[in-house]
Amino acid sequence: MSGNPSSGRDATALRALAHPLRWKLIDLIGRDQTATATQCARELGESVASCSYHLNLLAKYGFVEQAPGGAGREKPWRLTSFEQDLSGEGLGADGRLAARAAAEVFLDHELGRLKERLRRHDDEPREWRDATTFGGVSTFMTADELREVTRALGEIAQRHAGRATDRGTVPPGAREVRVFVATSVTPPPVTTPPDATPAGAPGAAPIPGAQPGSAQIPGTQQAATAPDSGARAATAPASAGGAE
Repeated sequence: MSGNPSSGRDATALRALAHPLRWKLIDLIGRDQTATATQCARELGESVASCSYHLNLLAKYGFVEQAPGGAGREKPWRLTSFEQDLSGEGLGADGRLAARAAAEVFLDHELGRLKERLRRHDDEPREWRDATTFGGVSTFMTADELREVTRALGEIAQRHAGRATDRGTVPPGAREVRVFVATSVTPPPVTTPPDATPAGAPGAAPIPGAQPGSAQIPGTQQAATAPDSGARAATAPASAGGAE
């Protein structure tokens, strides 16, 4: 099994990750090391045919591969890597859109998992309730300071990551846990130049197409639109064939 991030490094491969069931399959196989389509269907409440289809598509783009043994829908699958690179860097506009779509579905998947575990939190033994948490901090940092925080959090998250691939190092009493790391920056405020006058205001240039003495509501037929406004919005596939 490869130790490198298995994104395939192209937009088409990234789009294959813009589907919620595929993230569930990746999680399940990562937890159990191998799984068949039948086992995935039973665990996830999906049909065997659906799981088989999505597993084969993940294999097509290099995220999973067949493990030894079995045949047909009873053949086991394993991950090619425990890391998936969702960056669209260097892949052009299509790659950036595909990366955004994959990342949004990934975040939805993470939030769904966190909510599910939160609902079960009170049923956990006290030692596990005390060991888990979630939270956030908003403050002010320079780009260099935020980069350092991001690096430090990543190092902490990876401290025991090797146990996922080397199960012989898992200590007695250990359970699978999830450490999710995220940092973000607030968009800069939108400022209006001091000499800018809103369209339609006294002294402003007339709106193209408006009749003298008439009112034109901004955003209607003759108002200008931003380039590519919504025309190429990234959306997650809505059906099993959407990633194709």
